[in-house]
Amino acid sequence: MGENIPAKMLDLHSHTTFSDGTLPPADLVAAAIAAGIKALAITDHDTLAGWDEAIAAAGDSLEVVPGVELSTVENGRSLHILGFYPDRKSLEPPLVERIEGRRRRAQQMVEKLAELGYPIELPPMAGNMAPGRPHLAAALVKAGYVESKREAFARWLGDSGPVFVQYDKFSAAEGIQLLRDCGAVPVWAHPCLFKGSTVDALLPQLVEAGLMGVEVYHPHHSPSDVRRLETYCHDHDLVMTGGSDYHGPPEEKARTPNPRAEHPPREAVGLNQLHLPLDLLPPLKRSAATLTTSLGAGAASPAEHRQPDGHHG
Repeated sequence: MGENIPAKMLDLHSHTTFSDGTLPPADLVAAAIAAGIKALAITDHDTLAGWDEAIAAAGDSLEVVPGVELSTVENGRSLHILGFYPDRKSLEPPLVERIEGRRRRAQQMVEKLAELGYPIELPPMAGNMAPGRPHLAAALVKAGYVESKREAFARWLGDSGPVFVQYDKFSAAEGIQLLRDCGAVPVWAHPCLFKGSTVDALLPQLVEAGLMGVEVYHPHHSPSDVRRLETYCHDHDLVMTGGSDYHGPPEEKARTPNPRAEHPPREAVGLNQLHLPLDLLPPLKRSAATLTTSLGAGAASPAEHRQPDGHHG
């Protein structure tokens, strides 16, 4: 990659083919290493299935931060919560129920498309993969109904589209509690993109419910958004995270970014484009260790384990 890429950077928000990303975990890790990233969080929607392949591919070249992105509903709109360093054995069983809900939701949208005269077939998915709207969009492109996934979102799949189906009822407070119960640090993902309330109104409520951090740095947060969120985090002792929310390279055919499950991007988003320093990681690890201690876990938390590149949290 370019010579001006900083040497030690992180990206705490990325997706693989186990949810709505377009790169398998090993390919995502390779792309992150090429982009100069030293720590990468795998945060697929409602599944932890991409961790193992990513960790195996990373070797000593990259620290994989285990994570997840929970899909919750607040004020009738989708709200996403990142969870970092969860206890896998505790979190996987309830996530199986979440994946089943995603499957029901996807099937309902398939049925609505068929009623409108656009029958599609979703590709078979392993039990640990979480179907999302980008999978339906890809099927619509394959069937020849649209030229690109972006067009599929614009015509049918967007939040106001004719086939949109809301997630199963699962509030942000419930998502935060689930993550904390499983030792994961709950962080509000891209808060300035949430359409159901203002950040100023909702953030204090989420903190009261147990939120421990905010994704301050995101490609679609403005400089003023970032300053406001930084101030709030400093004032309320919240962890600050950030990442590209990477879902894969742009669609070649349409020359437009690949739409994402809840908020199709306005422009192509690249790994490491924010150039976030590794300094963001130790506070996140300390919060995870604090949670583990408060839960009375005897074993060390995942965040306390020695990292592949030799540094500790």
